[in-house]
Amino acid sequence: MAAPAFSRGPAPRRWRCRQLAELAALAGLSRYQLIRAFRRATGMTPHAWQVNQRVNLARDRLRAGEAIAEVAYGLGFADQSHFQRVFKAHAAVTPARYRA
Repeated sequence: MAAPAFSRGPAPRRWRCRQLAELAALAGLSRYQLIRAFRRATGMTPHAWQVNQRVNLARDRLRAGEAIAEVAYGLGFADQSHFQRVFKAHAAVTPARYRA
């Protein structure tokens, strides 16, 4: 399976995910067929994959010393609080503690 369309392009545009229905139509599948095929290929749903990619990029940017607010905005999170909740759920520590 090729990389999803939302994995291309510079941030923050990169994180404006195409609608699942649009991706499915491009692949010639229903939404549910696409989700099942994606899960078989990657072990996760398209949404979980996208969130995982964003958190991995956030880790890199935090290690490089970028401000938490800049990381949150640059990766397309709704706000810094949302970013912190998502990051902590995946990394088991807050972004500030991760960077320290």
